Amino acid sequence: MDKAQIFQFISKQKTAFISSVNEQGYPVIRAVIPRIINGNEIYISTNTSSKKVKQYLSNNKACIYFYKRGKIKYQGVTMVGEMQVCTDQATKDKIWCFGDRLIYKKGVTDPDYCVLKFTGISAEYYCDLKIEKIEL
Repeated sequence: MDKAQIFQFISKQKTAFISSVNEQGYPVIRAVIPRIINGNEIYISTNTSSKKVKQYLSNNKACIYFYKRGKIKYQGVTMVGEMQVCTDQATKDKIWCFGDRLIYKKGVTDPDYCVLKFTGISAEYYCDLKIEKIEL
C-alpha cells in the first residue's frame, strides 16, 4: 500500500483513536471524530480545557489509529507524528461545523474551543497478518 492508498483509506473512516502521554509517562487513548483529513494532516476539534490539550502542550508526540472491520477482513493504519494545539481563529474557522454550537455555547470564538492538528511522519498498514511501513 502506498501513501495515496493510505490517505484514501483513512479518509473513509468516521472514527479514529488518538494517543497522548500523561504526566506519569503513560499513554492515554481516546476516540475522536476527525474533521478534516488532508493527506498526513488530520484536524480534530476539542475543548481547550481538556486533559489531552495539556498533555500535547507538554509532549507533542502522538499516534492516531484508523481501522475498518469487515466480516472477514480487518484493516488498520497506525500513524505516528506530532500534535499541534491550534487556537488561532483561522484554523478554528476552518473546521467549525454548525452543530458545534451544542458543545461550544459561545460559537466559533469560544475560548474553550480549539483544534488539534496531527501531522503524520510515518504509518503502518495492517491487513491479512501483514504489516507494511510507509514513510509520509
